Amino acid sequence: MIAQLRGVLVEKHPNQAIVEAGGVGYDVNIPVSTFTRLPDTGSEVRLRVYTHVREDALTLYGFLTADEKALFEKLVQVSGIGPTLAVKILSGLAASDLIYSIARGEVDRLVRIPGIGKKTAERMVLELRDKLPAVTGPEPESSDASQTALSPTDQDVLSALLNLGCARAQAEAAVRKAKANGPSGDFEPLFRRALEFVR
Repeated sequence: MIAQLRGVLVEKHPNQAIVEAGGVGYDVNIPVSTFTRLPDTGSEVRLRVYTHVREDALTLYGFLTADEKALFEKLVQVSGIGPTLAVKILSGLAASDLIYSIARGEVDRLVRIPGIGKKTAERMVLELRDKLPAVTGPEPESSDASQTALSPTDQDVLSALLNLGCARAQAEAAVRKAKANGPSGDFEPLFRRALEFVR
């Protein structure tokens, strides 16, 4: 099994990174939180990898931190949550927010993540509440970023929403509302705000 991948970052998208190692380009599925912290393309990168093997496919899921990978591995143990949905969950909420929401049984907050229904959210709380690490420090708040215009960041947010399964019209409306509702400049704060308007 592939547990770690180190090489040159060839491409990066909100849900995908292509890393060249030993002359081979590896297609790695990543959550938004990893995407926002990746270096520029052409730089060296090291990802912790979860290898998912099925009869017809071998899929890699990559994370920059051990904590994020550990949280992903806890999520895929929940009945009804596969690796693809686990990546969507990690993209929908920052890791610390996710741990707080599960620990406090905030089902209403969890169902705002695209692809998560009430029953899945309840199962996450029931099965993970006592298995997740405690979060130290103050309760996380949604972060702000500096003001900027449109284009590349907006396109990345739109792409991420589409990859999470949102309809294009719904995703475009969510990005517009997110921009109108607060400062936007960095990808992650704008993306998290846009998610609030998806439902």
